[in-house]
Amino acid sequence: MRGATHAKWAACAAAVALAATACGGGGGGGDSSGVVSSSWGDPQNPLEPANTNEVQGGKVLDMLFRGLKRYDPKTGEAKDMVAESIETEDSQTYTVKVKDGWKFSNGEAVTSKSFVDAWNYGAHLKNNQKGAYFFGYIEGYDKVHPEKGDPSADTLSGLKVVDARTFTVKLSQKFSTWPETLGYPAFAPLPKAFFDDRAGWLAKPVGNGPYSIKSYQKGSKMELRKWDAYSGDDKAENGGVDLRVYTDNNSAYNDLMAGNLDLVDDIPAAQLRNVKNDLGDRYINTPAGIIQTLAFAFYDSKWNKPGAEKVRKGLSMAINREQITETIFQKTRTPAKDWTSPVLGKDGGYSDSLCGDACDYDAEQAKKLVEEGGGIPGGTLKISYNADTGSHKEWVDAVCNSINKALGNNKSCVGNSVGTFADFRSKASQQKLDGAWRAGWQMDYPLIQNFLQPVYYTDAPSNDGKYSSEEFDKLVNEANAETDTGKAVSTFQDAEKVLAKDMAAIPLWYQNGSAGYSDRVSDVALNQFSVPVYAEIKVN
Repeated sequence: MRGATHAKWAACAAAVALAATACGGGGGGGDSSGVVSSSWGDPQNPLEPANTNEVQGGKVLDMLFRGLKRYDPKTGEAKDMVAESIETEDSQTYTVKVKDGWKFSNGEAVTSKSFVDAWNYGAHLKNNQKGAYFFGYIEGYDKVHPEKGDPSADTLSGLKVVDARTFTVKLSQKFSTWPETLGYPAFAPLPKAFFDDRAGWLAKPVGNGPYSIKSYQKGSKMELRKWDAYSGDDKAENGGVDLRVYTDNNSAYNDLMAGNLDLVDDIPAAQLRNVKNDLGDRYINTPAGIIQTLAFAFYDSKWNKPGAEKVRKGLSMAINREQITETIFQKTRTPAKDWTSPVLGKDGGYSDSLCGDACDYDAEQAKKLVEEGGGIPGGTLKISYNADTGSHKEWVDAVCNSINKALGNNKSCVGNSVGTFADFRSKASQQKLDGAWRAGWQMDYPLIQNFLQPVYYTDAPSNDGKYSSEEFDKLVNEANAETDTGKAVSTFQDAEKVLAKDMAAIPLWYQNGSAGYSDRVSDVALNQFSVPVYAEIKVN
């Protein structure tokens, strides 16, 4: 994803950053009593579950919705939530039973139809949903979302409502771990109100999770409040969450230190040297299912010609990951050795050697490979990034400095700032970037499949660079059809070896989740996706 991705000033000087939040800080009383204030960035897309494939929107969906499964915040295990049972005899046709008593916050019952209608909507080409691809395993997807031409069907033939609490799903091929994907937000149910008045629903989305939306002012703040009638056992421990939009995470950190904000879940790189002294045990640094890469414009023939893979491999070897993760990130990143994440574990598909020497710094070999590949197209590698969140300028500059030094040319690499995260993602998803760009991937669910297929499979939704390999696609298909988990993981790793051969993207480092919080709140934790477990936070 969903890459998938934030001093109470004299005279309220922070008003520009806080927009409409006025001068009152999160530490005040009154209307804010029991409400957690947290830094945030505006989502790229409307908050339809199947249309959100980035972190900021995902934070809201995690509070607003509950699906058939939910990933345990501590272990990442996919556990039944709205599902009473998901059964199959052949790993291809599944019978899903929905628990009785679940409701949406507008009072509507959550039924089997709530899921079937939502999935049909998410899959259909005319609805232009970013996450439509996740329904691609269901029979009939090619009819509602054809690669070319208009749809020949309105609904997925593999979805059937049996009764109010039961529906069946037939996949187009065997997929033994398919139930484990169902905690992903795209599979959330939708109320009838969504289909009756989509525009009204988008203005104030209604879900079935522990929070409901009180208000949202784009560019300023979203107010979520505890929903007392929530059906799940993970009820909110606070009165609500105010997500405040910041275009600079340094401003958010300053507000945290001044007592004007309760939670920052993106510690600025410039503050990493000081954060332990500033916050003590209120600083969180924990492994997460996130990898940072450099993506390339394979839709540009200059990066897709014979020999270009040597240039990409040479550039990878010109990056001193050890030095950058230590000096820029203060060891809150770990140099990457593959295209997945250590949180999967070796049994789950992580490898500490798959990238091999291509992920090791070697200036002499780097220069040799770039020259053998015909040199950097245009003579200069431009690395694009968004400037508003994530402290990207610092590390992009460091990467370029490393490349320039290794290749002996100060013009070999330059950074390219592209405004806000939303602007940057729009350009990336519309193939309007050239050269390379920062492309993080935050796992949607803890399977090796999720690190590979959504990002590198031909025409996958998050394959912004349009990388394509018949060999890779074939191996992914074989892995998905494998019923033996160990064999499936091994086949996925064979597919990953194709990525290594092509250097489809340059793995940079695995990212830890980092956060800091005020003494006004407690029980703050990040899940394996590096997202705060908002419902567990207590206001002191």
